[in-house]
Amino acid sequence: MTTAPPADAAKTAALLSPSPTSVPRPEAPAAPPVRPVPLAVSGLLATALTAYVWSAHGAKPGVLLLLGLALGVALFHSRFGFTSAWQQLVAVGNGTGLRAHALLLGTTATLFALLIGTKTGLFGSVPAPSGGPLGLGLLIGSFLFAIGMQLGGACASGTLFAVGSGQTSIVLTLGGFIGGATLAAWQFDLWKDLPSLEPVVMADHIGWFGSWAVTILVLAAIVLVSRSVQARRNPPPTGPVPSARGAAARVLRGSWPLAVGALALAVLGAGVLLVSGGAWGVTSAFSLWGAELVRALGGHPESWSWWQQPGNKEMLAGPVLADKTSLTDIGIMVGAAVAAALGGTWTLHRGVPWRTATAAVLGGALMGIGARLAGGCNIGAYLAGIASGSLHGWVWGAFALLGTWAGLKLRPLFGLGNPKPGDGIC
Repeated sequence: MTTAPPADAAKTAALLSPSPTSVPRPEAPAAPPVRPVPLAVSGLLATALTAYVWSAHGAKPGVLLLLGLALGVALFHSRFGFTSAWQQLVAVGNGTGLRAHALLLGTTATLFALLIGTKTGLFGSVPAPSGGPLGLGLLIGSFLFAIGMQLGGACASGTLFAVGSGQTSIVLTLGGFIGGATLAAWQFDLWKDLPSLEPVVMADHIGWFGSWAVTILVLAAIVLVSRSVQARRNPPPTGPVPSARGAAARVLRGSWPLAVGALALAVLGAGVLLVSGGAWGVTSAFSLWGAELVRALGGHPESWSWWQQPGNKEMLAGPVLADKTSLTDIGIMVGAAVAAALGGTWTLHRGVPWRTATAAVLGGALMGIGARLAGGCNIGAYLAGIASGSLHGWVWGAFALLGTWAGLKLRPLFGLGNPKPGDGIC
């Protein structure tokens, strides 16, 4: 005689089981052969850059470049996306990507609480939380950024690893991104006085343990709600990516589960905080690169109000390859190139349709402007803000979801499709 499992055990099993999809996820195709020429070029570039930065600027910048290289490898292998995750959630109700975000955010919040709460840092740095003001710039900027993500086809971190892996259309997105960030810095006086409130960092009110506990509880609630939504909408599964067979080969040449990518990114992001004293960011470097281009063309960006602000002035005056964010950004692109070449998927795409190219440049520009208005992107505001227990990170995420909805409405104008419930994959 058999007995039914206890109700509690059944509920636990249901919570741990994969969320339902309309059809099973297809098996991942086999990874193509290694691309030896791109692998040699990207490997030599990584080696030469590391040697130069280490010898010219010291150990701290050298370690930051190495962390960037590792971030690029992890982003590529896990295809960890923010654009696709929000797109799939809003369009068809697939919350797989959002739950990966929750794991990344929760793990990063745990590591941040340990490092900042104990004031543990390397190279003389003292880790500090990323708190941002709550104001109109945050609301407008995050909304515009999310529209730009959907038009440009990638977020801030996604743009970097996609460019590294040879995706030509995303090079256009990066160009627009740099242009938008530079434009917003040039016109800083137009938007610097938008109404705002002072940052709210929970640790200042309830301590680091309390801040961490609240963050984890909210993330757990988001996971449960996303599972409920997915069970009700029964969306198509996410698409597989090429992968090598065998555990060792999969680590080097294949696709990593999103959960593995989330954990790796959390550890590496905490490494950036440990080494530099500040959270991992992306978009401040784009304003710097744009300013350096303006200067090379005979302009004087040092006269702009943006570059006269404390911190920004020192950034512009110093070498690009000593700037924390530039080092990690460059490292991500080069690291992704190494990983893509080893995985056999590095390629230069040709013949980008004009409407796709237009959307890429426009989307990049909106992200650049939005990041400056909001004080950060999906990494510097959303990830770093929430992990720091700052309310602005949660606000950024909420308005980015609204911007994602608007971006999905605009994508068809540029010939870009959206996931649909009847698709085989989303």
